[in-house]
Amino acid sequence: MRRGNYDSGDDFVLEYGELRFTFNERDFSERCEQAAIRLGFVHRTLGEEELEDLVNLAVNGEIPDPASALGEHVNRCWPELTGPVERSLVHWLRRLVFRGAWLDQRVNEDELEVRFIAETGGFAYVQPDRSGEPIELSPEPSWGRVAYRR
Repeated sequence: MRRGNYDSGDDFVLEYGELRFTFNERDFSERCEQAAIRLGFVHRTLGEEELEDLVNLAVNGEIPDPASALGEHVNRCWPELTGPVERSLVHWLRRLVFRGAWLDQRVNEDELEVRFIAETGGFAYVQPDRSGEPIELSPEPSWGRVAYRR
């Protein structure tokens, strides 16, 4: 079965293999913010300039001209945020944005469902054709030790 590509607009594009996901600015920004929260790099929603810097980091891999204290923090902590590509903050921001869109597209195509899991009090993606068992997502690292705090 050929899977469809996620599409919410044409402001940003992420590609992996044959998959091409396109995002409008708001969708992409919200996904970047949620990825940073999930990674423990930020702990609350960001202001407009902070979000601008975070999106620039995810898109360009750096923040040459910070618009906020978040951008300045990234530049100060840069050696701790980089390293081998698969361990960098930029890699994981992009990975979580892509993974979220991939999962949402699978829900749109009825391959996955979102269900409330009473035992954990949270939500999980489940495969309806596999007894509703939650799928396991690979764990992500934490950047809590160099988290941005206002």
